[in-house]
Amino acid sequence: MEFRTLSYFLMIAREGTISGAAQVLHLSQPTLSRQMQELERELGCTLFERGKRRIELTEAGMRLRSRAEEIVDLVDRTEQEFHTTPDTLAGEVRIGGGETPAMSLITDIIAELQSRYPLMTFSLHSGNAVDVSDRLETGRIDFGLFIGQAALDRFESLPLPANNIWGVLMRSTDPLAGRERVAPCDLVGRPLILSQQAAGDMSLWFKRDIEDLDVVATYNLIYNAALLARSGVGYVIGLKGIADTSPGSGLAFRPLDPPIAADTFIAWKRYQTFSPAANVFLQKIRERWSYGER
Repeated sequence: MEFRTLSYFLMIAREGTISGAAQVLHLSQPTLSRQMQELERELGCTLFERGKRRIELTEAGMRLRSRAEEIVDLVDRTEQEFHTTPDTLAGEVRIGGGETPAMSLITDIIAELQSRYPLMTFSLHSGNAVDVSDRLETGRIDFGLFIGQAALDRFESLPLPANNIWGVLMRSTDPLAGRERVAPCDLVGRPLILSQQAAGDMSLWFKRDIEDLDVVATYNLIYNAALLARSGVGYVIGLKGIADTSPGSGLAFRPLDPPIAADTFIAWKRYQTFSPAANVFLQKIRERWSYGER
């Protein structure tokens, strides 16, 4: 399987037609069709469902697209890394993480490095712990930011000096918004919107199974969950300092009672060989917070 053939396959998947992809690639349609037929023979499966107007990926085609995107991305990154000259630090550092105010610690470092090395660039990916962990494992990101009890045994990690406070996001006019804190008994029987990765912590806090609660929705990232709260769909249990609760936002945040706080860690793949840019970023991280490295 050639890298060029994977690039052709991805272009067809993007354009939806052989003719459209051939035009972008400056190839003849028969040549591109023959390349794909050879790829299907090599893999022993059908990659496309050929319709009258557009072609669709089969299940095998969708699997190949996912892997091909990773391969093409890694090749592109490798080429960029080797274009760095001895007197110029350049390249992209990719960071993934959940929504947390602790990200400001990372963005401060980004600002410092970008000012010193203008050719360095940064890519931020938002996702939950499962998504970030998978991207870290497969090399699609260099560093991951994790909140709470994430499984980090296969990674190197550092704790960051930031506490994440759990609480309830609700309409600012809701009766519970008039309280300083919200207890489990205040929420039992009310419609709840829970973070998908914090179900275990919430079960312990409520002292009952999640199935016994009125969970009307779950979320990965809190922006859309905040819209549900503003519409009166339910009470969002999430982290402080992420959703807008300023006057006029229509939302209020109240911490949980008893309180729950979650630690924050930055992690990277064990035995990872970093690009020069990612290595400088890691050195800066270690300079500031290496006291808790594990």
